[in-house]
Amino acid sequence: MTTPGPGRGGLRLSPFRGLRYVPERVGSLAAVTSPPYDVVVRPDGLRHLETADPHNIVRLILPQADSAETRTHKAAETLRRWLADGVLAVDPVPAVYVYEQRHGDLLQRGLIGTLRLSRPEEGIVLPHEDVMPQVVAERADLMRATAANLEPLLLTYRSSGETVGATAVIDRTTQRAPLLSTTTEDGFAHRLWSVTDPAELAEINADLARHQALIADGHHRWATYLRLRSEHSAPGPWDSGLVLLVDTARYPLVVRAIHRVLPRLGVDDAVAALDGLFRVRRVEGPLSRAMEVLAAASETSSNAFLLAGDGGFRLLEQPDARSLHDSTPANRPEAWRSLDATVLHSVLVEKIWRVPDSPEHIAYIHDAGAAVEQAERRGGTAVLMHPVREEVVRELARQGVRMPRKSTSFGPKPATGLVLRSLEFG
Repeated sequence: MTTPGPGRGGLRLSPFRGLRYVPERVGSLAAVTSPPYDVVVRPDGLRHLETADPHNIVRLILPQADSAETRTHKAAETLRRWLADGVLAVDPVPAVYVYEQRHGDLLQRGLIGTLRLSRPEEGIVLPHEDVMPQVVAERADLMRATAANLEPLLLTYRSSGETVGATAVIDRTTQRAPLLSTTTEDGFAHRLWSVTDPAELAEINADLARHQALIADGHHRWATYLRLRSEHSAPGPWDSGLVLLVDTARYPLVVRAIHRVLPRLGVDDAVAALDGLFRVRRVEGPLSRAMEVLAAASETSSNAFLLAGDGGFRLLEQPDARSLHDSTPANRPEAWRSLDATVLHSVLVEKIWRVPDSPEHIAYIHDAGAAVEQAERRGGTAVLMHPVREEVVRELARQGVRMPRKSTSFGPKPATGLVLRSLEFG
């Protein structure tokens, strides 16, 4: 990412006393981890995690109860009980943590620490998506109740690619024995180290101060951090938030799409309402082949989507250019107006299908197979999407333009539960 302007400063990562599971008190470290809260496919994924181990982190990040107030109270009580029972323990010395994920040829390394929160106008941390106010309110309630950052958000920056500064510290640190090592059921191997030496911490921050970061995953958590900071006038732990910071010059992330499920709109009704806006054709399965057809169409068509939910697949491609132009907001950059997510929400969802913007009418699903299964089970429509290119995301973020929410899914995402932050301990 570009260097912040004069006087703005840059990224500043501070050590903290990590809150971690005590291995002897749980079945395994893998069994207590979870994907980020918004990736857990409910209810099946939630039940699977809850039964994997009685202390699975999902009981904190997605507590289950009849009311929102009861859910947050339950999470706070669970966290206090696990601390009292020795299931979780606080590391004795503040540290910045080096975190590694490996799966086959994919290797990602980054730094977990508490990042000083900056104002949007400073241009130090760049969001690229809109957020849903009700989700920010829900996350804020949970953070207030637990006084904890339960999972890091994922930020990226781009260095020169040389082995200096933060990158050099990471490389040296990974030559030592890790604090923990585990392999989760998705096949990813995870390792964690701590960096406590003041000279190395200074080396990290001297490097990071020259950079700005893009929010890759965790826009709602970032918005929550900013909201909670605004509620505290005195300096304190709410002035920073837990992040994983990855240098994509060394460790490029994978960008995937986030799919939609419209449970109250059948596929036939969705197609009938298009009225010539898109060319529609049936595509043979299985899902993997249909997704290949979507990828090929996305290379040649300005916008393309795959509809599923009735046992088959319909490809939407080659939209009517004038209709799209007339239906998207004119006061936005062309790169934003032509995004698949913009066309989907501004044109299809709002104007053609008239689907209300509420959780009971639109679900956001990261896995294409899960989206199709949910649409078929509920008699609705899954809208499968092709991912947007990372350079488009970065350029829009630099311009200060927000993409429609849930436009991208960067990964691999950090496993939740390997290291937490309690604001009580800094």
